[in-house]
Amino acid sequence: MNRHKIVSAEDAAAVIMDGDTIATGGFVGIGFPEALAIAIEQRFLATQSPKNLTLLYAAGQGDGKTRGLNHFSHPGMVSRVVGGHWGLVPELGKLAIDNKIEAYNFPQGAISHLFRDVAAGKPGTITKVGLHTFVDPRLEGGKMNDITQEDLVELIQLRGEDYLFYKAFPINIALLRGTTADEEGNISMEREALTLESLAIAQAVKNSGGIVIVQVERVTVQHHINPQMVVIPGIMVDSVVVADPAHHHQTFDEVYNPAYTRQIIVPKTLIKRMPLDARKVIARRAAMFLKINSVVNLGIGMPEGVASVANEENILDYIIPTVEPGAIGGIPSGGLSFGAVSNAQAIISQPSQFDFYDGGGLDQAFLGMAQADQQGNVNVSRFGNRIAGAGGFINISQNAKAVYFMGTFTAKAEIVIEDGQLKILQDSDKLKFVEQVGQITFNGDYARSRQQIVYYITERCVFKITEKGLELIEIAPGVDLQKDILDKMTFKPVVSPDLKTMDVRIFLPQPMKIRKDEKVSFEDRVLYEKATNTMYINLEGIVMMNEEEVKEIEDALVEEFEKIPQKFNIIVNYDNFHIADEAEEAFLNMVKRNNVKYFISSTRYSTNAFFRRHIGTKFQKINAVLYANSEEAREHL
Repeated sequence: MNRHKIVSAEDAAAVIMDGDTIATGGFVGIGFPEALAIAIEQRFLATQSPKNLTLLYAAGQGDGKTRGLNHFSHPGMVSRVVGGHWGLVPELGKLAIDNKIEAYNFPQGAISHLFRDVAAGKPGTITKVGLHTFVDPRLEGGKMNDITQEDLVELIQLRGEDYLFYKAFPINIALLRGTTADEEGNISMEREALTLESLAIAQAVKNSGGIVIVQVERVTVQHHINPQMVVIPGIMVDSVVVADPAHHHQTFDEVYNPAYTRQIIVPKTLIKRMPLDARKVIARRAAMFLKINSVVNLGIGMPEGVASVANEENILDYIIPTVEPGAIGGIPSGGLSFGAVSNAQAIISQPSQFDFYDGGGLDQAFLGMAQADQQGNVNVSRFGNRIAGAGGFINISQNAKAVYFMGTFTAKAEIVIEDGQLKILQDSDKLKFVEQVGQITFNGDYARSRQQIVYYITERCVFKITEKGLELIEIAPGVDLQKDILDKMTFKPVVSPDLKTMDVRIFLPQPMKIRKDEKVSFEDRVLYEKATNTMYINLEGIVMMNEEEVKEIEDALVEEFEKIPQKFNIIVNYDNFHIADEAEEAFLNMVKRNNVKYFISSTRYSTNAFFRRHIGTKFQKINAVLYANSEEAREHL
């Protein structure tokens, strides 16, 4: 039976009532139903209806000017906003600052999961994401102004542990986007850069008794595709609007890029090289932390440079980049195309990507940093009267195994890189390392309690979280410790007794040649903690094919072991580790020798279940056990 679901944008806008709760799909401009938003805006300007709407959205949706959710920023049109990111909708942010609307900022991943929980009829979303940040009700509860009073997030306990409970509520309207609809309303997304949380929103609204409206590029009488290509089934779609092509661009920066849908494969040479400035210095130092086979998230802004440097250094293929809306592998884009990926290996839904992130799937995350304080707290979400919002930052920074915050040391200093040195021509009084951040988007004490690896990378120095607090561990050549660093902080950090000069290659115009084809070095793979007499050894990504390579590893390790004057404990990371059959006996003999000569107690771990099964029994023969993660390894030390 022909459902006749195709309607005009004006007719679709007409069914939205005053006071409705609207959920919108989109990531920046990807997947955002621009034509529908314009139609709703035009109706409001003409009739002052629909008014007093509630907006619910996960990712930032806008261009920082007039597009996206900026269409809803007229006074009276919206009364409440629950959003993951606010930076791209400045007029809505101004309404929040002026106490004209109720405003909440929750983690992007928590909202994307909330859609699924609304669909499933659950009371809400339970997660640790947001604990000890401004979202925690013990701090601000995610409320962005004084007029916002209702508690939408609660602190609960399960099995003696703290969790946050994000409350579910009915959603009346879904505004979504796809590529092709048939007459039954089945939606495919073959020309979309991402699928996002479209299915979860459609299910949530349909099961709330609401209306699902989907903007598409084209229609067909019947799909001639594999049914798996249908992202939103027609049973969940009430109306379909065919958009004017001007309002259905693939991103807010590009009309259509076939590399985002893998219709073509673009060469990596298309990635632009960065000029040698402060941003490239930061990106270069960050790239030096990249680990072979790591699953990596690169945030928007400063972290985008890491991909450029990795490509220039011919190590981009060593890692698996991901972005939070769902893309895996490939070449991440930036600017108003952020979220799209050329040559992606896979694209999954945004809620599924956050499942992976929240469960600890990220090995490394490189994120922006606007403010940091003496506890290691980071603020990227609010600066006085400007609301940026957290986006996926909280999910990512809280759950990645290692996180690297990137930002200039002060705001808008005039800096040049010459002769292998950093020269500060005119410094800034806008300090970013302050006694207390304006809002806690990342909690340093919480990270420290979980023994998370955390670094802070700037153009003139590098810090890391230690038990003593924020510790200065590297300084750029040409920089004066007192004048250029300590005097430009409102607190005194711990200065490492082994303060190093940043690698001079970072400050030279030619490529750094950091590809690890040279002799094995363990300087950056070994950390000795004197207080607990424990050494942490990172063998992640190492491949040993023969006895000679085992001997090379052993020599490098023994060099580090001999620096400790007594026997000590060790915890070894075997993630993405590989040993060929012909090297196994030599390797196990090496482990036996070291166990006897150097260690009081030793534990080892790998998150790879196949590796644990494959080599775990062989480890047991030499009284060594492989645990599933670092926490188990520490517990059994």
